[in-house]
Amino acid sequence: MPSFRFTKRAIDALPFPETGQVLYRDELLRGLGVRVGATGKVFYVEGQVNGRTRRVTIGRADVISVDEARKRALGILSDMAAGIDPNAEKRRIAQESLTVGQAFARFFETRTNLAVSTRESYQRTNALYLKDWQRKPITSISRQMVLKRHQRIAKAHGEVTANNVMRHFRSVYNVTAAAHDEFPPNPVNILTQARAWYPERRRRGAVSAQDLPAWWTAVMDEPDYARDFLLIALFTGMRRNEIAALRWEQVNLDERALHIPKTKNGDPLDLPLADYLVTLLRTRKDRASRSPWVFPSSGKTGHIVETKKFTARVTERSGVSFTLHDLRRTFITIAESLDIPHYALKRLLNHRLSGDVTAGYIVSDLERLRGPVSLVAAKILKSVAAGPEQTERKAS
Repeated sequence: MPSFRFTKRAIDALPFPETGQVLYRDELLRGLGVRVGATGKVFYVEGQVNGRTRRVTIGRADVISVDEARKRALGILSDMAAGIDPNAEKRRIAQESLTVGQAFARFFETRTNLAVSTRESYQRTNALYLKDWQRKPITSISRQMVLKRHQRIAKAHGEVTANNVMRHFRSVYNVTAAAHDEFPPNPVNILTQARAWYPERRRRGAVSAQDLPAWWTAVMDEPDYARDFLLIALFTGMRRNEIAALRWEQVNLDERALHIPKTKNGDPLDLPLADYLVTLLRTRKDRASRSPWVFPSSGKTGHIVETKKFTARVTERSGVSFTLHDLRRTFITIAESLDIPHYALKRLLNHRLSGDVTAGYIVSDLERLRGPVSLVAAKILKSVAAGPEQTERKAS
């Protein structure tokens, strides 16, 4: 490695290599060097920390003077002699200054394959339930802070919400810690150690056959966008976000089917449409504007997002309390009552057939699923046919 006494003139005269880098050492201060690349020159210092060589960048040679570089190098070499690793110290400072808000932002940058609904759920956690933590260093969030926030959210917004918020924070913390050395243990672990997670019972609600006529009648009194949204949910078992973000290019009325390239579990969904839905969608398309969305909206997404208002109206008029996911359960409950094969049920709900070797040899196509879809539609229409007028869709 060539060496000479560093001066501004001598460093300015160093040639730029066409490729790679060339290192030079200062004859006056051992450990100080300058690294010359294809486009720049940078001061660095090299020394030993506990028997291991460490190299630390000081700064650009066209910005820092030679005297300043020697002064900074002396300080760094002194720390090294005392067993302090400057690079480790930089990483520690960077870790301690990383805020919760920045950690969530980096989480989204690294998890580009998150489903839209999952991303929105994490964003809601950060913006609503952890809003006052956003500017705090993530390493400053203690176990007691987690425990108290978990309890506070449960009292104000429910135990399930509290659990979900802390699951989200745990994931973000783990992803952040994986990119840094010597990160403190995840503070959310206290909820497991203290057995503080709230017990959750999986919701099993569905619109019963007895309640379906009253529910249907209330739905028919809704504006066409709400009515059609709820009917598609009932006749397909699709998830709320899948329906909300449905595009006309994904609907093939000639083939009486729809295709969603990517759903919540990352898999595509190919679903045949019952004749009732083909008629519904054909009518809707005839009335549609130029929007690419089946359910357009003036919001920033371009499509409908919020469904709580019209589900609440239907609940109030019909006396039948339900959620959009209850309609998914209603669909599968009706399908099961018709003895539709297990693998067909899984495909209709777009559940993966993992864990079963036999499933790998079964190919489900649109035509094989068309029969089960037609059976479910027929059962729904029969259940609501308390009067002939109830099976007719009202003109909006």
